[in-house]
Amino acid sequence: MTAAWLLLSLLAALGFYLACAHQKLWPRRGGRVRALRMAAGACALLALLAAIAALGVWAGVFAALTAFMLAAVLLPYFDAWRQARAAAHEEPRHVG
Repeated sequence: MTAAWLLLSLLAALGFYLACAHQKLWPRRGGRVRALRMAAGACALLALLAAIAALGVWAGVFAALTAFMLAAVLLPYFDAWRQARAAAHEEPRHVG
């Protein structure tokens, strides 16, 4: 049960991040923003319910929200690291 709420919390944070306009992990998401937000909300609710079932009410709420916040904080850093790594492998552009 612990793996379920951890995975669902990660998926919820990923869904909300991918629905954000500033992300570069999935640039061609098209008109899927609303679907991503709805799926992320459902994952967040399921993660909360699974954590409550596994740990009890207050411990489950705090554990699920902590896992969600950790993923939400780390995803932009991962995205920036990925972009910097890709830019380092490109050939430099010469002007003129």
